[in-house]
Amino acid sequence: MARLIFITGGVVSSLGKGLASAALGALLQARGYRVRLRKLDPYLNVDPGTMSPFQHGEVYVTDDGAETDLDLGHYERFTGVSSAQSDNVTAGRIYQTVISKERRGGYLGRTVQVIPHVTDAIKEFVMAGTDDLDFLLCEIGGTVGDIEGLPFFEAIRQLGNDLGRDQAAFVHLTLVPYIEAAGELKTKPTQHSVKELRAIGIQPDILLCRASHPVPDDERRKIALFCNVRTECVIPALDMPTIYDAPVRYHDAGFDTQVLNVFGIKDAPQPDLSKWKEVVERVTNPEGEVRIAVVGKYIQVKDSYKSLSEALTHGGLANNVKVHMDWIDSEIFERDDAASFLENVHGILVPGGFGERGTEGKIQAVKFARERNVPFFGICYGLHMAVIESARDLAGLEGAGTTEIGQPTHPVIGLMTEWTKGNVKETRSAEDDLGGTMRLGAYPAVLTPGSRVAEVYGTTEISERHRHRYEVNDEYTDQLAKHGLKVSGRSPDGRLPEIMEIPEHPWFIGVQFHPELKSRPLAPHPLFTSFIAAAVRQSRLV
Repeated sequence: MARLIFITGGVVSSLGKGLASAALGALLQARGYRVRLRKLDPYLNVDPGTMSPFQHGEVYVTDDGAETDLDLGHYERFTGVSSAQSDNVTAGRIYQTVISKERRGGYLGRTVQVIPHVTDAIKEFVMAGTDDLDFLLCEIGGTVGDIEGLPFFEAIRQLGNDLGRDQAAFVHLTLVPYIEAAGELKTKPTQHSVKELRAIGIQPDILLCRASHPVPDDERRKIALFCNVRTECVIPALDMPTIYDAPVRYHDAGFDTQVLNVFGIKDAPQPDLSKWKEVVERVTNPEGEVRIAVVGKYIQVKDSYKSLSEALTHGGLANNVKVHMDWIDSEIFERDDAASFLENVHGILVPGGFGERGTEGKIQAVKFARERNVPFFGICYGLHMAVIESARDLAGLEGAGTTEIGQPTHPVIGLMTEWTKGNVKETRSAEDDLGGTMRLGAYPAVLTPGSRVAEVYGTTEISERHRHRYEVNDEYTDQLAKHGLKVSGRSPDGRLPEIMEIPEHPWFIGVQFHPELKSRPLAPHPLFTSFIAAAVRQSRLV
């Protein structure tokens, strides 16, 4: 049976629980253990699928089509273990499960309560499918003391008791702020956070202390004394030049060693961190640099494009260059000339998105890349913008557009109403609920032999993750091909265009899927590797 490690947070949010969990998973994995990571989110949304990127950041899609928290992206990037629907649950889904069971009479007329029914549902979720694991790492979203988080904290408290002290460990991430005027670190916020945690029955085994300055031994001993943990279990978590330094830094601080000590494991093999050290070396000492313009609509919140920015970094790692990202609001191009913002970039990327706002600006960015021979990468909605631009400016289809934002004269992009998943045909209509009605998860595609994407992938059969409702209208693809924009990848049944490219362009590719979701620092995605390589070539021309 898997040993469980619960990771909680206190004082403030955004301290890096997801990163700490992912780094710990990578360290245990590097020691030879089988690991899996899960996230418990206390908000009442069933999943983040209908939440604004400004509120939640990106929606991370798994192979099996779950819309999940962005922390699952961290988990996958650090461990390489593909997440699934079973690795992320919200309070909304838990309550939905409990209420549905009550409506069916599943509780045999008993009064349904938070304890035991809601907490039992949480415990069932945590423990499902853990038999073949050595460690399950479970992160609880939010901070200790949040009202909505109380059922989750109670559930993990119960699990700690149920499993026993040799099968469960509690890691608490907290803040040790540096007060500039006093010139010292303050431990009181950490003390209060642990007090809150102990008040609900959880004694942390390890404290991970986020700090901007080194934590002196005296302060560590003070924290240990007042928080009832051993001094060696007070682990400093300092700011670092790159998140990929986390496994090395945390190991040097003794994080994984102390976690294993909680379980009485003293003879674990030392982790081989040479690959992570190589990644850090490439990040900190690149041989060159390129500038990529990301033209989107959620650029005010960088977490909206978290996997995308990491995938671009991975492409830089593969080419041993630093990737500078210029985040440009696409609405700017609806007021100003694109040239003034894009003249000095070496590549242009238009990412996914929904809705009308900023679309014309994205189309202008595509036009600039096409006409100036700047490497262009369109992802999901970015592909749609490339198709609309080519339809209008090359094929002469005045009024070409997408039915997502109106009734265009030429609907070159339209609502996808049916597709095949495995052996099952799935259908959707415009009237369906928004949540969970998109084409979600991993689907295969067949690439055209001799095309640029076939060359990039090194194969003609691929599988990529999707998240969209609208698709390139195949009725227009022959017409577009005559003017240079050609389909180079389709669904296996040949009905759905998946990839389009301009062969005569230095690098112009649009994809319907989200390749950034499968990119890893230790295994950069081939499309991002190739795109950054093209940007490197472009940098030598300007």
